[in-house]
Amino acid sequence: MTTAVLSDKKMKTFEEIESAVRSYSRGWPTVFEKAKGYKMWDTDGNEYIDFFAGAGTLNYGHNDDTMQEKMIEYIKNDGIIHSLDMGTTPRKEFLERYKEIILEPRDLDYKIMFPGPTGTNTVESALKIARKVTGRDTVISFTNAFHGMTIGSLSVTGNSFKRHGAGVPLHHSVSMPFDDYVDGQNSIAYLERFLEDSGSGVALPAAIILETVQGEGGINAASMEWLKEIENICRRWDILLIVDDVQAGNGRTGTYFSFEPAGIKPDVVCLSKSIGGVGLPMAITLIKPEYDQWGPGEHNGTFRGNNLAFITATEALKRWETNDFSKEIQEKAQFLSDSIKEIINKYPELNGEARGRGLMQGIAIEKEDLANEICAEAFNRGLIVETSGPSDEVVKFLPPLIIDKEGLAKGLKILEESIKAAISK
Repeated sequence: MTTAVLSDKKMKTFEEIESAVRSYSRGWPTVFEKAKGYKMWDTDGNEYIDFFAGAGTLNYGHNDDTMQEKMIEYIKNDGIIHSLDMGTTPRKEFLERYKEIILEPRDLDYKIMFPGPTGTNTVESALKIARKVTGRDTVISFTNAFHGMTIGSLSVTGNSFKRHGAGVPLHHSVSMPFDDYVDGQNSIAYLERFLEDSGSGVALPAAIILETVQGEGGINAASMEWLKEIENICRRWDILLIVDDVQAGNGRTGTYFSFEPAGIKPDVVCLSKSIGGVGLPMAITLIKPEYDQWGPGEHNGTFRGNNLAFITATEALKRWETNDFSKEIQEKAQFLSDSIKEIINKYPELNGEARGRGLMQGIAIEKEDLANEICAEAFNRGLIVETSGPSDEVVKFLPPLIIDKEGLAKGLKILEESIKAAISK
């Protein structure tokens, strides 16, 4: 029986019963059964190195031992699992430790909001509070942005395919060029001109929302200077600055918040994905105290009290008690960056471009569909890696932050073999 036939048989349940909206199971046609650290195994015992990490949700790897133990102990002791926003011991401990370990050492003063369990929930809450505080309705976002799939967050998302899925017009947002969107063009001057000119058709916005590294948009990394200029514009015009750190935060770029190297202090910060530590649904919205103007229950959600996630999230914070973990990430990021440059130089057929920073990097490839072909070849050889960008033109690397250099090297070797196979077709 051929590999293709075996794969079709294995995926029959998903093909026949599940909605056509599924996507990842199409690119990786197998049934996964087990995962640990930076590795996954399917039901046939095939091992895969994970350069995907749950789209950035598993920064601390699969099934961390201590997080597992704490969850099991809590469940065995009949700990409260669901509690909306009632006070619980895990909620109290997370709030105290987050302030102590993350906020205070960085001289950041935020109220911590639990908006619901996903990234789009935190973005929705950020947009709402910005509009409530300022009394304005427009929000400026950027080309190739991705902020979520619900109507509000979709309105500030750039991808036309995803926007079309809304089925209704998406209003009250304006898209501006991201840093280096057009070579040689000053996107800051362009934005300032629109704000200054009463004839531009762009009303003074409630907020500007951005990702410091655009994940789904193609691993486009903004310069620190550009981020500072955006903050200056927000201060000058009394516009709230929202940083969507759902994918780029929690250490992904080398520092806990992706905006730290720029020295900026956003008014609102959106976090989800890896905030839960072990992959459990959880999101938080950080709001400067003067903007925390909610009425009780004005924004809520049934699953904003995931106590198992509070437990694992608190455990994950131990990694940030010192700078050691951050330094390790940055060292591995340099190794990844050097390896990417070597691959680009070695295979000029790719016409590749290195993108990103930290352990959020990628190779942009000009030839149509080649990035998808490389990722498919990688899967067949035991590497889980996906594409990103408006045309799926970027091979995107998001390994768990706990991966060692041996794992990175092995994964990159598989990638190189996959590139050889793809370009020789």
